[in-house]
Amino acid sequence: MDLNELLGDSLFFGIALSLVAFRAGVWMEKKWKITVLNALLISVIIIIVLLTVTGISYETYQYGAKYLSFFLTPVTVCLAVPLYKQVQMLLTNLPAVLISIAAGCLGHAVVIVLLLTMFGADRTLILSLLPKSITSAIALGVAAEIEGVPGIAVMGVMIAGASGAVAGSALLKVFRITDPVAQGLALGSSSHAIGTTRAIEMGELQAAMSSLAIVITGLLTVLMVPWIAALL
Repeated sequence: MDLNELLGDSLFFGIALSLVAFRAGVWMEKKWKITVLNALLISVIIIIVLLTVTGISYETYQYGAKYLSFFLTPVTVCLAVPLYKQVQMLLTNLPAVLISIAAGCLGHAVVIVLLLTMFGADRTLILSLLPKSITSAIALGVAAEIEGVPGIAVMGVMIAGASGAVAGSALLKVFRITDPVAQGLALGSSSHAIGTTRAIEMGELQAAMSSLAIVITGLLTVLMVPWIAALL
């Protein structure tokens, strides 16, 4: 029997595969302690390889896996806890925080436009990748509004998040960025929630600043990207 027919009506296959793949990623990350071996990135690779080798369609996997998305809301809300604990630090550094995040948002957009224009990309691709550094839910809406391709936007979001989680802490060391506030803002504004998972591992203050950066980056991107798109 075809595996798609066998698993097509299963609510547990997608969930079980996701959890097992992520657990394997966590085990590998802890065992070898190599930056590139990020648990989330490993789990994505495992799922892609397994679906490709077995011929199981993405729709069959997503039939059950989509229910894991229901947990995104409470998990996102939980990110407010470290921010609340560090609210005094936030108020002390508020001007620097806001300026840093705004500069990050503008920098993301400028780099995307310049690099893609240099390589001869068309306007649609540029518009699709402009919202790459915010969460998928917001990026989908922004991409559709500015006539981009939502699917490409989601791909950009995934790459930005995975690269931040994998290489974020290493880049901070290379550029000798040691201030916890700056570290958290950098990860949150460039790699959204996935980058914040790395910030959480670095410390409570980094996690708080990264959580704040996610929110403000999302708001500024919604305001800034349509304006930039109109200029292209």
